[in-house]
Amino acid sequence: MTKYESTIKSNPAPVERVYAKLSDLTNLQVIQERMSDPNFVEAAKAQFGDKVNPDQLEMIQQRVKEMTFERDSVTTHIDQLGADLTLHIIEREEPKLVKMELLGSPVAANLWVQLLPGNDGGTRMKLTIGADLNFFIKQMVGKKLKEGVERFADMLAMLPY
Repeated sequence: MTKYESTIKSNPAPVERVYAKLSDLTNLQVIQERMSDPNFVEAAKAQFGDKVNPDQLEMIQQRVKEMTFERDSVTTHIDQLGADLTLHIIEREEPKLVKMELLGSPVAANLWVQLLPGNDGGTRMKLTIGADLNFFIKQMVGKKLKEGVERFADMLAMLPY
């Protein structure tokens, strides 16, 4: 399994509050609301403008609109695969870990969200993606997965907890 890790991100909320939000995926519906807010979209463009082109941002907005959220899973339809992809929680370790697996994908993959209390009373978080990739696939998508885990970590760090 190949692992891709984000840098450590910070959020001012206490680790217990961040864990409570991330361990119940219905709480992430706030992402849909945020992606519909023009002020948030402009802030995202300002922060990630050099990393995400407008077409990618529009695609992300559309994908987020189509997501369905349940306590243990988030599901979206991927046209290119002709299938639904589900991120499903498989392990919780309060207040420091939420581990998920990707269902419906042709590639086995996991996502770990690790949380630690920060020295300032906030939370430090790191995301790790593990995926079973053969050599050729790794060469094609490895850089994109590294960028993706970093952007996803940035987005989670920006959420209001």
